[in-house]
Amino acid sequence: MSTIDSYSDAAVRLSVPRYRKYLALVHEDLSAIYSRDLHKWLLVAPLIGVVTGLLITGVVLVILHFLWAYLLPFYYAHHLLIVPLTALGFLLTGLIMQFLTPNPNQHSTEEIIASYHEHQGDINFRPFWFKLVAAATTVGFGGSAALEGPSIYGGGAVGSWLWTKLRGVGLTEADRRVMLISGAAAGMAAVFRAPLTGLIFALEMPYRDDLAHEALLPSLIASVVSYAMLVALLGSEPLFGFIGSTRFSERDLLWSALLGVVCGLAAMVFAMAFRRFRSFAIQLAVPHTVKMVAGGIATGLCGLLFVTLYPGAALMPLGPNYEAVKDILSQHHASHCLLAFGILKAAATLFSLGVGGVSAMFVPLLLMGGSIGKIFGQSVVHISGVDLYAAVGMASFIAAAYKTPLAAVIFVAETTGGLSLLIPTLIGSAVAYGVSGEASVSADQRLHEVAKLSGPTGIKVRQIMQTHIVGVQADATVRDFFDNVANNYRHQVYPVFKDRDAVGLISLWEISQLPADRWTHTRVQDVARTEMAEIAPDADLGEAVRLLTRQQRDRMLVVVDANRTPIGIITDSDVLQALEPRANHGNGGPAK
Repeated sequence: MSTIDSYSDAAVRLSVPRYRKYLALVHEDLSAIYSRDLHKWLLVAPLIGVVTGLLITGVVLVILHFLWAYLLPFYYAHHLLIVPLTALGFLLTGLIMQFLTPNPNQHSTEEIIASYHEHQGDINFRPFWFKLVAAATTVGFGGSAALEGPSIYGGGAVGSWLWTKLRGVGLTEADRRVMLISGAAAGMAAVFRAPLTGLIFALEMPYRDDLAHEALLPSLIASVVSYAMLVALLGSEPLFGFIGSTRFSERDLLWSALLGVVCGLAAMVFAMAFRRFRSFAIQLAVPHTVKMVAGGIATGLCGLLFVTLYPGAALMPLGPNYEAVKDILSQHHASHCLLAFGILKAAATLFSLGVGGVSAMFVPLLLMGGSIGKIFGQSVVHISGVDLYAAVGMASFIAAAYKTPLAAVIFVAETTGGLSLLIPTLIGSAVAYGVSGEASVSADQRLHEVAKLSGPTGIKVRQIMQTHIVGVQADATVRDFFDNVANNYRHQVYPVFKDRDAVGLISLWEISQLPADRWTHTRVQDVARTEMAEIAPDADLGEAVRLLTRQQRDRMLVVVDANRTPIGIITDSDVLQALEPRANHGNGGPAK
């Protein structure tokens, strides 16, 4: 053997251990980088974006380019037909929602938020198409709403549905919530041709003071793909593009902050009024269709009143109103005209969506704020170029009423093409968001995520739930309940049943609020609370923690099977035991 061959063999013997060492280090680094299994979203998120993009393109064509494109000039030409045609659209919506969906009050953005918080991202897909048709009859016939309602709902439902079809690629139970938000982001990105807005709005949407952080990457991918699908078919021009202010001064920033105060207070009043009116409409003991027809008549009257007072104004407080946004930004209108438009737009939105119209109010809020901003610029600041203040008002009102300050600012910048407006709108939105406190038009938003585990725990609810359920029948008297149940088991809260179905919870606190002399004549169902959190037995422990921590008191979850039959309960004590390293994940004993 030559000297060269000897050196080569020695080099190989020395390099193999070193190679294995470096290979192990590389493997360790890659394992850490991909520890959250993010690469699965490279397949799933684009698919969500493609399907949602095609769906929302269809929604835009039907509502914006067909129904409203025909009815808007028709309304201008035939004022007296505004009320009957709007009422007709609302009648169709009422019939669809009352007879073809399980709950006529569950739809649009609110259904997505409620599903994210309470149903692990599960959307009932059976009434999907009926709800999209109901959105078309609401908005397309003149309801004061916009296309983001069906778009967010449609995208969210697509994400939830795709989860059931793609579980083979390593998706977990928690991923369904992520795909729900990703679909919602894709829907918002497509309908407004604003991918960054779609991303930020979907992350901000579930909370008033937090973000759905876990959905960031898939929402980003889905938003971009969905946007690309729509603009490939309909074009990429900004939705409300206009040539406006390109510069602002320090004085404008101070005025923007003051405008933020005005918009924050106005949005707070509107949010409180809307929530009150919505609760009243839901509790009103008349058929849903009757409510919708009454709302349609009232909405149509708002439109008729405005075109009667201002027949020459190119504004209409009805329908999706995309044309009105650009008009307020770029055209001159007298302050009294803008004031009337803003008030009637708020009233029409209240009547359209408060009675149960199928959509959401992003653009109506935009127009209310734009009207306030333009009036502010013309009457307070006294300048001719007031598009800056119109834009600040738009962003500020949305930030305050929807509790989405970042999305509001990005939305105005993306959809108008006015990036120079970014800093003034950011200042106005921040002030409006702070002034309005926790007021929000959404009843299902949570303040923030109280507790969150780092990921799926691998522990299923069925492993830690208590199968021995101590409860009470709804028709039992409070005296019988106290003597035979509460006095023997000493729990703090008990599930209430009608036969085998859980219908609510009752705690010692409810009993303490009832005078003892009424216990014999009062039934449990009369004082029990109907709010009850349910969870599936196959859900992860992390989901149980999330649901428990959002409750203010009486933290108990009722575990139900596929038929919603109660099969167990979970309390704080069960979760704490499960999270302890030496916990025995059995069936547990009686309720703590």
